[in-house]
Amino acid sequence: MPIDAAKALAADPRVTDLSWDHKDIQLYHLGIGAGRPATDPAELRYTLESRLQVLPSFATVAGGGMALAGGLSAPGIEVDLAAVLHGGQTVSVHRPIPVRSTGATQTSRVAAVHDKGKAAVIVLRSDVADAEGPLWSSDAQIYVRGEGGFGGERGVAMRLELPERAPYLTVERALREDQALLYRLSGDFNPLHADPEFARRAGFDRPILHGLCTYGIALKAVVDGLLGGDAGRVRSYTTRFTGVVYPGERLRLRMWRDCPGPGRIQVSVTVPERQDAAVLADTVVEHR
Repeated sequence: MPIDAAKALAADPRVTDLSWDHKDIQLYHLGIGAGRPATDPAELRYTLESRLQVLPSFATVAGGGMALAGGLSAPGIEVDLAAVLHGGQTVSVHRPIPVRSTGATQTSRVAAVHDKGKAAVIVLRSDVADAEGPLWSSDAQIYVRGEGGFGGERGVAMRLELPERAPYLTVERALREDQALLYRLSGDFNPLHADPEFARRAGFDRPILHGLCTYGIALKAVVDGLLGGDAGRVRSYTTRFTGVVYPGERLRLRMWRDCPGPGRIQVSVTVPERQDAAVLADTVVEHR
């Protein structure tokens, strides 16, 4: 069924209540590879409730990822999950995310629908606040194959070239074979990441890792490597998903300080086993 962009954009915002506690935070952190080595004090700040901090990328799964699920069921939008890929993600944090919340409210809507010809890109925007005020805002760009050609605006494509100088820091992260199975327990149960038959129908040899899992892994690497392990220093985090990752592979993360300006860290994420195939591009962490 074609996307009705006008209907989707005119729909009333979807308002949902969100709640989470330390168990949700810990499960998310484990899903993006925290806790190795298990007794490392640097890892305990992600896994032990008495020392817990919250990576801002947790915003993408808070409440089970309600913004994404709600956006794909918005009026005017009816798509096949096998045709859906996450194109990009931005999270802007207004203050550190608390370890526990029972009174947060999320307001989400379709902010834009771009016509890419052979595909559509749906921009889902959500804003979350609690009794103390705004917590975070996020934009998810959802790429839907075969749904373009409806005559809408194409949208602006922003591309960020990698610096010519050597990266300030390069690290590698090994992924577990069951990384996607663990990560999906935080709420993204798209069978693309677990069901081999569904993955083949979507055009992949086997289930792929969630793009948002790679997104979280990269942010943790930046926080640990360049921000002194302090997740509260992150102001915003944006990326574009450019390639797939399979559980069991390795990620190579290269980071440049003060790029493309002061208070910004540019990141490149590739898979070294596949000739450094790019998986995250146009990736920037803004920090305090």
